[in-house]
Amino acid sequence: MNNFVTDAINLKAYNLSESDKIIVMYSRDKGLIKGVAKGVKKPKSKLGARMDLLVANKLMLYKGKNLDTICQAEALNTFNKIRQNMDKIFYSLYISEVVTNFGVEDDPCSNEIFELLYRALDAIAAASDKIEMLIAVLKFQMKMMFLSGFGIELNTCLKCGCELNEDNMYFSSSLGGVICRECNQSYGISVVMHYKLRDFLKSLEQTDFDVKSDFEAKATEKICNVCFELLKGYINIHSPRKFNSTGILQEIR
Repeated sequence: MNNFVTDAINLKAYNLSESDKIIVMYSRDKGLIKGVAKGVKKPKSKLGARMDLLVANKLMLYKGKNLDTICQAEALNTFNKIRQNMDKIFYSLYISEVVTNFGVEDDPCSNEIFELLYRALDAIAAASDKIEMLIAVLKFQMKMMFLSGFGIELNTCLKCGCELNEDNMYFSSSLGGVICRECNQSYGISVVMHYKLRDFLKSLEQTDFDVKSDFEAKATEKICNVCFELLKGYINIHSPRKFNSTGILQEIR
């Protein structure tokens, strides 16, 4: 059969004609997919708001030669509270762009990445303040890099392999992790990472979205912003595509 069903989250949209759009989505079963939403720009479209960005749907698509066609869509989650706050909108667009840049078609990790994006958007939508929102984004950044094969080394020095415990270290986005003080004499890395900040990031990678660790309870907005910028820089360096959302994020922060 040429029809298939999958859960997918809308990431981007392009105009195809006066009434049609191409929707870029991340699906549970097939990774990144594109589908034509025919007539979606018409007032009485059957697809309508379900093709808005940052909406999770259960879809039926017709498999085409070049592009699939979206036949039916049932909204699973519109993450409506995201649309009520500009910070939530921009950070949600940022994490969706991370998935767009690192996701691939027929991704072997598609189920895990779909769940990660879904849970992150749900957590951002439910966040009651800026700290909760940023922690959801930080968890997403750490977990997404791990799933994409770009996990950050935070336990041992990348050069000598020594364990880094209660001691400050240096962080290198290009190398992908931490360097001890002694080894940094030959690298000259300027970004100092306090061991408590490192422990906070490790905790975020290991903690689910519905669990609040002791580190999170003590986190301040300043600490979260520092971590976000650190991870954003790391992700930018390793991304196969340029980001469009990071400039806007810089402006709103």
